[in-house]
Amino acid sequence: QVQLVESGGGSVLPGSSLRLSCVASGRTLSTLTIAWFRQVPGKEREYVAGRKRSFGTTNAADSVLGRFTVSRDNGKNTAYLQMNGLNPEDTGVYYCAATTGCPITGQLQYASTYEYWGQGTQVTVSS
Repeated sequence: QVQLVESGGGSVLPGSSLRLSCVASGRTLSTLTIAWFRQVPGKEREYVAGRKRSFGTTNAADSVLGRFTVSRDNGKNTAYLQMNGLNPEDTGVYYCAATTGCPITGQLQYASTYEYWGQGTQVTVSS
């Protein structure tokens, strides 16, 4: 069983940066494909970015491309979401998700791809 715990959320001003962390337990991070999603009340969970376990291939939603980056530290069994140039549209609860599978890149954006989810961390961007 894989458990995921996110941290690093907070309230920031537009243009700020944040780094979210996702600590995995129960399985070595290098054997997991990891993704980040976000959700605001009344809307479906939205894909943000992901990183495949094989070769570390990454991709990101168009809305965050060039601003957000997924990385991982296998020694710490921790994945990160570096968020730069935050704007109010980035507000939401951010979730870390993982799968033991090896999906094709096109499947990273679907919530159904992932078996494991964290509890979420709130990010609020407001002036």
